[in-house]
Amino acid sequence: MEKLTLSQIASAVGGCCQSGKEVLAVCTDTRKIEPGSLFIAIKGERFDGHDFIAQAFEKGAVGAIADHPVAGFENIIVVADTRRALLDLARYYRGLFSVFTVGVTGSVGKTSTKEMIYSILSQRGKTLKTEGNFNNEIGMPMTMFRLSHEYKNGVFEMGMSNFGEIRDLTHVCRPNVGVITNIGVSHIETLGSRENILKAKMEITEAMAPDAPLILNMDDSMLKEVSHLTDQPVMYFGIDSPADVTATDIRTENGCTLFCVRYYGQSIEAMVPAIGRHNVYNALAGFCVGLVADMEPEEIVNGMRLYKNAAMRQNIVQENGVTVIADCYNASPDSMRAAIDVLMQTACSGKRWCVFGDMLELGKISEEAHIEVGREVGRSRADGLICIGELARGIKRGAMMVGMKHVYHFTDLALAAQFIAKTVNPGDAVIYKASRGIHLEQVIARVSEEWKK
Repeated sequence: MEKLTLSQIASAVGGCCQSGKEVLAVCTDTRKIEPGSLFIAIKGERFDGHDFIAQAFEKGAVGAIADHPVAGFENIIVVADTRRALLDLARYYRGLFSVFTVGVTGSVGKTSTKEMIYSILSQRGKTLKTEGNFNNEIGMPMTMFRLSHEYKNGVFEMGMSNFGEIRDLTHVCRPNVGVITNIGVSHIETLGSRENILKAKMEITEAMAPDAPLILNMDDSMLKEVSHLTDQPVMYFGIDSPADVTATDIRTENGCTLFCVRYYGQSIEAMVPAIGRHNVYNALAGFCVGLVADMEPEEIVNGMRLYKNAAMRQNIVQENGVTVIADCYNASPDSMRAAIDVLMQTACSGKRWCVFGDMLELGKISEEAHIEVGREVGRSRADGLICIGELARGIKRGAMMVGMKHVYHFTDLALAAQFIAKTVNPGDAVIYKASRGIHLEQVIARVSEEWKK
């Protein structure tokens, strides 16, 4: 972070403080406070940051933002809402820099698409990106404070669970380009319909300049009509449908995906070091961003080759002679289909196994969504299916509906791990996929321990 004074910060958030003391970092967690920090007291469901203001000053904070005065401490900037103050300050800070920024949202694939765009834009200069799951009203603004004049680009993932959240984040980011990966059913429990999910995602345009392009997936049934619903210039990518940027001749070799990118009457060969159709979509979205950023096509495809998966997303390792694909950060019907696709494209001499767990936040469509995932596993060439969790009973049921034979179900993670360790053999391939709340990574770790015995 580049230095700000407390008086600058107070002006940015609508508070009052005349101190010229310099702030070297912004922090919402006293465990990370360093001398020269500004502490913002955030109220959460299980904590209240105001209880830690004294501790923040003891550890070297030079000021704090709070929703009430705190006796015994100077340089407390009082605001009505500290969460809003965090967003306001991040928006002010963003305005200090001339940087090419990309906002990425969508129901599925936000993080992997962000990582792809990061890899591509890094070819033209130092690029900032949101890390991990720092894509919400706290995490994304905190990422913005890492910006400095050394950066040429920024790629910011925007998550949401309700209306208004993308609006807040896009006003912080002010994207030069907006990317929407797809419109699925994640968060349908809250928003009620895909139409409402699209409406919430389209909030990304509210802080974009009139000439800033919106990059969309033409193969998505909801997004293909967006060009008629917005005044933003739209650039489409796709595989099955005619689009501005498309992929043809898709093939898998040695754990990589090769394809031809066709764009505006031209073409170039490309490769990403990952498998699955969804990774081709990510690459196409990144190619579009590269074009908008005036990059040469050769630069763009070179960036694709350097792409790395984020943690817990399609991490492929060999263990005990088994190809283990860990993709258990989150799950939805769309990402489950992508996982099946990855498994089917994974070379192995033995059997292919799906270990699928509960998909959360699907509301009234949850039961049918789980059943349909089971049907799709059953219709694929997978040899076996291991379901984990209460909702995953629906996945088992769906697979059995279409005649799949080797289908198993567990609610106990330890028992599931023991079964997998005994059943999956050298030469096999297994993919793990579930919503983060199921903690499927614990099953993977326990299976590894069993294999080492």
